[in-house]
Amino acid sequence: MKFTRVFAFMALAGMAGSAFATNGYFSHGYGMKAKGMAGAATTNTEDTFGGANNPAAMAYAGNRIDLGVDLFSPIREASMTNWGGSGMTATVESDSNYFLIPEFGYSRAVNNNLSLGVTVVGNGGMNTDYPTNLYGGNGNLGIDLMQLIVAPTAAYKVAPNHSIGISPLLGYQRFKAEGLVTPLGAPVPNAGYDDSFGYGVRIGYLGKVTPTVTIGAAYASKMNFEEFDKYNWLFLENGDFDIPENYNLGVSWQATPVIRLALDYQRINYTGVDAVGQPATVGGFGYDDVDVVKLGVEYKYSQKLTLRAGYSHTNNPIESSPREVTTNILAPAVIEDHVTLGFTYTLASGNEVTMAYMHGFENDVSGVNPNFGGTDTIKMYQNSLGIQYSWKM
Repeated sequence: MKFTRVFAFMALAGMAGSAFATNGYFSHGYGMKAKGMAGAATTNTEDTFGGANNPAAMAYAGNRIDLGVDLFSPIREASMTNWGGSGMTATVESDSNYFLIPEFGYSRAVNNNLSLGVTVVGNGGMNTDYPTNLYGGNGNLGIDLMQLIVAPTAAYKVAPNHSIGISPLLGYQRFKAEGLVTPLGAPVPNAGYDDSFGYGVRIGYLGKVTPTVTIGAAYASKMNFEEFDKYNWLFLENGDFDIPENYNLGVSWQATPVIRLALDYQRINYTGVDAVGQPATVGGFGYDDVDVVKLGVEYKYSQKLTLRAGYSHTNNPIESSPREVTTNILAPAVIEDHVTLGFTYTLASGNEVTMAYMHGFENDVSGVNPNFGGTDTIKMYQNSLGIQYSWKM
């Protein structure tokens, strides 16, 4: 019965549109326990999302299944002020404001040292649907990106308090754009959805260096995807759209028997993917590399209830330069600061219910419109509320 639920959820995850655009187009965290602590999960060993956070942590996860879903609400707005010297302002909000984002993980201890499992998560973040086309094209303006990552994971304890892990990364992505125009302002016919498959790898280390201090590190290679043939004119390298390499370092401190603090640093190298990292002047989206700092706290209120909170900060990947602001009306990933809350409640059966809430504070970026003068501004804030049920086997 549990495996039936897992495979049904895999099918659901494969069909769901992903809309996380919190740290560029990465989520602020993977797994509800991580999301309740602002994504500080490099040293977290209490769930099955090591394939997205740190594969080595799966060595200590035990036998369990985690199924979760997030209701994610990004509120995007774009405006053009004094367009063409007219003195007028046009402002429009995206109509796509609510998304269900599923995720799940499975882990089983083969023996005292070896654990095997799988993590499935969504990535993405460029889902916009503006009813007024600020580019001047036909119909609505927007793009839809969904990315699904499946990470089979093996973790091995090289010593009682030290482990290593590896997760081959298997990816599927789907993309559509509508309402676009050429640099001269001529409408481009809508091409509909296109999809591609890709691959990469994540490796990790976890070590309990003292009775109260745990450290961890993980590195993910760039995920190389097939080209979007229908959009070889939009993305550089003939429609190539990869997921950038990234790495994270983490430390956690069991300050008291009931309080644990976690600090993570994450680096996402967007400039290694031409489609997003090259300047807009040569056809990219102009994303800079980003550094993310995540701080989380976990408080064991009772034997049954654990409370969590967190804060994260990242530098904005989109600069206040003319062409990059205008280009990123399509994908205004400008959030810098998040706060989170969460809890886990353990049922009489030993299974768990976990919830997490995130608020991404409003931020905006402005730049001069390179074609018609005036000022373009992109703005976004976010909320998400997620729930996860966990079976312990």
